[in-house]
Amino acid sequence: MEKVINEILDLKGVSCPQNTAKALLKLNSMNSGEIIEVIMDDGEPINNFLSSLDSAGFTVSQKKFGKDGSWHLKIRIN
Repeated sequence: MEKVINEILDLKGVSCPQNTAKALLKLNSMNSGEIIEVIMDDGEPINNFLSSLDSAGFTVSQKKFGKDGSWHLKIRIN
């Protein structure tokens, strides 16, 4: 059974470090057990975001590279 996504945050085209800051603010405002899908551009944006997620203690449950060249990350809030 696929888990329900509670929020979608599309940050394609948002430059670093604003994309990471916006995503972390949203993640920190969510409740335990909720799932968010964050969409980011490939390259520096996704690499910096993944590093920040590890530092903040968040775990990505699924990574998928989209046809449009963006990354789609599903993150479950602990």
